[in-house]
Amino acid sequence: MSKAKFITFEGVDGAGKSTHLEWFSNTLRQHGIDILVTREPGGTPLGEQLREILLNHPMHPETEALLMFAARREHVEQVIRPALQRGTWVISDRFTDASMAYQGGGRGVSLSKLEQLEHWVHPDLQPDLTLLFDIPIEIARQRLDNNISLDRFEKEQGTFFEKVRQAYLARSQKTPARFAVIHAEKTRDEVQANLQRIVLSLI
Repeated sequence: MSKAKFITFEGVDGAGKSTHLEWFSNTLRQHGIDILVTREPGGTPLGEQLREILLNHPMHPETEALLMFAARREHVEQVIRPALQRGTWVISDRFTDASMAYQGGGRGVSLSKLEQLEHWVHPDLQPDLTLLFDIPIEIARQRLDNNISLDRFEKEQGTFFEKVRQAYLARSQKTPARFAVIHAEKTRDEVQANLQRIVLSLI
């Protein structure tokens, strides 16, 4: 077995990535791989406290970005790096690509500032694979309409999410070898068939 892998799931709210993350993780476990599933913002006691603040309290976009990376620093040092060092694969629901998409694309925070934070917080760590669940925004919004409890990101307008989506796609084009773009508007069976092929390629 090759070294432990760091895999991230990304996409706009409503793309369905969290549902497929559970299936993907369980499928890898069935192949005998030790998996740690985590999330951002969050993943540590401090990170979860920052998550509650970030998802529910309005703030300046740069404050939002700084708090995201503060939570990420704890996450990398306390959870992600130790797991990888002991041979456990890590699957994270969001990582720095989300900051580039949401705070950069959506909020308009300077990408150069975000890149400085990225190099500061995890200069030697990048995901081995990022699954980007891409979906037309109107479909994502329809899915969110069924959710009665929305955080302040999920309550944003379609124009915000279109900026987020385009930032994600630009990021994937910048480092295409790391990304697998999943067409998330397809049926669950079709998406999982695609994910199954990715699982087989990993193992």
